[in-house]
Amino acid sequence: MSKSEAAGAALAGIRVIELANLIAGPSIGMLLADYGAEVTKLEQPEGGDAIRTWGNRKNGVGLYHKALNRGKRSVTADLRTEFGRGVLKKLLADADVLVESFRPGTLEKWGLGVDVLHALNPGLVVVRVSGFGQTGPYRDRSGFGSLAEAMTGFAYSNGSPDRPPALPGVALADSSTGVAGAFLALAALRARDGNGGRGQVVDLPIYETLLTLTGPQVIEYDQLGVVQERTGGRLPLVSPRNTFRTKDDKWVALSAGTRAVFERLCRALDLPNLADDPRFADNQSRRANIDVLEQMLQEAVGSFDQAELVRRFNEHDAPAAPVYSVAELVADPHFLARENVTRVWDEELGCELRMQGVIGRMSATPGAIASAGPALGADNRRVLVEELGFSEQELAAAGIPL
Repeated sequence: MSKSEAAGAALAGIRVIELANLIAGPSIGMLLADYGAEVTKLEQPEGGDAIRTWGNRKNGVGLYHKALNRGKRSVTADLRTEFGRGVLKKLLADADVLVESFRPGTLEKWGLGVDVLHALNPGLVVVRVSGFGQTGPYRDRSGFGSLAEAMTGFAYSNGSPDRPPALPGVALADSSTGVAGAFLALAALRARDGNGGRGQVVDLPIYETLLTLTGPQVIEYDQLGVVQERTGGRLPLVSPRNTFRTKDDKWVALSAGTRAVFERLCRALDLPNLADDPRFADNQSRRANIDVLEQMLQEAVGSFDQAELVRRFNEHDAPAAPVYSVAELVADPHFLARENVTRVWDEELGCELRMQGVIGRMSATPGAIASAGPALGADNRRVLVEELGFSEQELAAAGIPL
């Protein structure tokens, strides 16, 4: 995003300071940066955010970092030192949002508790991301997304019935925390407008968003005693809904929750009379007879190649989609037309990087990716010297490279 584009962005003028590592907290900063917020990421001088070393690397540079920390500025300072805390205080003087993901009590230990932060800047919104929240009996436990995925019921109900509980193959709890955190930060800024400019604290445990995303599990257990077990690709709410193997040994996902949609699905599969079978008359009966229904659907699906099957379903206005690998999704014409996969030039690697695009489309103030994740300390001179007024000698004495 160019400076001119950023000036007209939805979040232009919003200043965010990010004291967050790995995925959950930085996801908040990424989403805010995508829509024009100025996000300054404060990192430890030695190594920076650990996400820089996670996953696959090219020329020693972590690729996930390039996508997750896109559009941000990187400044190095050690908050365990008086100099580092001084840097943070200067940054916070005119900031709108602070995102931090330390274990509860860490900022307080460094003399940077919320009371201190709000004395510096009464309008500051402080988003505190942690494993289990700032309160409760588990507040002092270390927190990771995998623990959230285990304890919210997600892993218990995820996977095949004859296999162990399955954690997701992506950082689901952390990433969903990012979406919720960005929403909560903006909600708190909106509330600030109506309460005299006073900021507040957003207490966001990693597990809470995923707990909500597990759907009806809690209310169904409360009212009916139902414990959702592992059902593979099935969804207990609706039938049919699963993946099926095609003639060319690929996969498609099918779903039909209403009578009309099920009828169209049957016609697409050349099974027009199946919808009249009393065993499949409605969603409840289809759920009760799911094994035989899926066997019949698999036999029909297996007579078509994937591309032909998807074409037939589109012609009949029935829901079906190919099961993509990443190699297939980055070439999909619809994803490319909507820039769901986009290209961003990276100075550090000296090449264009493909990554996921901005979520959503705003007609007047669309988001954009300003840059790939920065090199560690890439903005030290601009921020620490030019904006905050530290001298080069002060930075050298503190061990901060320029």
